[in-house]
Amino acid sequence: MAKNILFLFTDQQRADTLGCYGNSVCRTPNIDRLASEGVLFERAYTPTSICTPARASVVTGLKPSKHGLIANYERNVCYPVEMDPSHVPFSRELREAGYEVGHVGKWHVGKDRPPEEFGFDGEHYPGWGETVHHPAYVRYLEERGYPPFRVEDVIQGTFDNGKPGNMMGGLLKQPVEATFSYFLAEEAIGKLRRYGKRYLEEGKPFYLGLHFFGPHMPYFLPEEYANLYDPDDVELPPSFGETFEGKPRVQYNYYRHWCYSSYTERQVKKLIAMYWGFTTLIDEQIGRVMEALRELGLADDTMIAFTTDHGSFEGHHKLYDKGPAMYEDTYRVPLIAKYPGAPGGGKRESRLVSLLDLTATFVDEATGEVPERYDGQSLLPLLKGKPGWREREEMFAEFHGHHFPYPQRMIRTERYKLVVNPPDVNEFYDLEADPWEMRNLIDEPSLQETIADHYGRLFAYLKENGDNFYHWMFTMYPVGEDIVNESAKPYTKQT
Repeated sequence: MAKNILFLFTDQQRADTLGCYGNSVCRTPNIDRLASEGVLFERAYTPTSICTPARASVVTGLKPSKHGLIANYERNVCYPVEMDPSHVPFSRELREAGYEVGHVGKWHVGKDRPPEEFGFDGEHYPGWGETVHHPAYVRYLEERGYPPFRVEDVIQGTFDNGKPGNMMGGLLKQPVEATFSYFLAEEAIGKLRRYGKRYLEEGKPFYLGLHFFGPHMPYFLPEEYANLYDPDDVELPPSFGETFEGKPRVQYNYYRHWCYSSYTERQVKKLIAMYWGFTTLIDEQIGRVMEALRELGLADDTMIAFTTDHGSFEGHHKLYDKGPAMYEDTYRVPLIAKYPGAPGGGKRESRLVSLLDLTATFVDEATGEVPERYDGQSLLPLLKGKPGWREREEMFAEFHGHHFPYPQRMIRTERYKLVVNPPDVNEFYDLEADPWEMRNLIDEPSLQETIADHYGRLFAYLKENGDNFYHWMFTMYPVGEDIVNESAKPYTKQT
């Protein structure tokens, strides 16, 4: 019998915020417990490091260049703001297999089309940030006598032109029970009760996605979470010493956009401490949801997956947010999954996996097969300890722009990473010798053969998968293949 599915999805969360991924300061006991009972994936990657395209990829099982929703609508520059209805969400396969399909929290798969139009039962909380004026949330506060959303002591930098920078954090004048994260957990627990009752009485399985808006900035937190961690306990790794030497110019421009130079080192550490406080707050809500799952008698029949849409710079490379810089900081993500009754709880899996694999996993569990159109593969063989996983030797990712168009493609192999930046210098990193990606080796004489191999492998993948970015590559780089110049086709005699 197919298992129920609980999908816990955060927003812009680094893997190193979690105790199970090595953080010795930030407390995440509930996610750590999930890791101790399931499988922790050490090398999981998002197909793109920006909210809407990554979320649309999870919904469709397709990489962004296929589903076409390649940028957040809030900073969109003439890209589509809604997904083409011809792309089928995974909810269809689940419903056809008899599942209830529910959604709670952040959606952001386009601008106006709600979860219901994609086959998910749930309220539409639009946009990138917590919708603190949404009627459902306002009603929740009023019914319980909680104060409305209000923030004091906002932290923000200063742009080069002297104007106030982006809001990064502040003190939320509400108790934890009034936070949007707590509210979403309450909504999810309510759905679990309704779905669980029907499952126990009728055997109807369910899928429930709980999508938090955090720990994405701004970190508007109750004081006990804003000050939960001491900035003095934050150690800044080598990437905070970024000089931008040999790096694409766009990274320096992003450094300026995020006002990094206007913060003191103490403020940089304080923002990280608040990011961790937000992480702990969300971990507590995840704990409440998983406890409800156990109390309802559903834990033994429910597969649980936890991940995020992408990571975050958090000051690494003197950057914030995410954007046109394909560092591990924003492309490597935490991913943990637990299959009930599977052997080997606490396993750490080093294989390369993708968020796209989760879509395939959900459908595989519900139907016993993975649609051919999907770009990922099911994780069930790895979760169950059974054969069937196809090994990957590389991971690919793409980026199309945020604030402005900026196309990028990436290949990450066992040791190296190549990033192609058409408007700028390309990047090549030795992740074994330089895990913080500080030295761009693209012009290193001794590595030119290795770099050419990576160009060729990336080119072949793009061409095979219909990503027209390959046209740029074959004219500019040693891709190891000669192809017909497509521009000449209309003028070539057909035989």
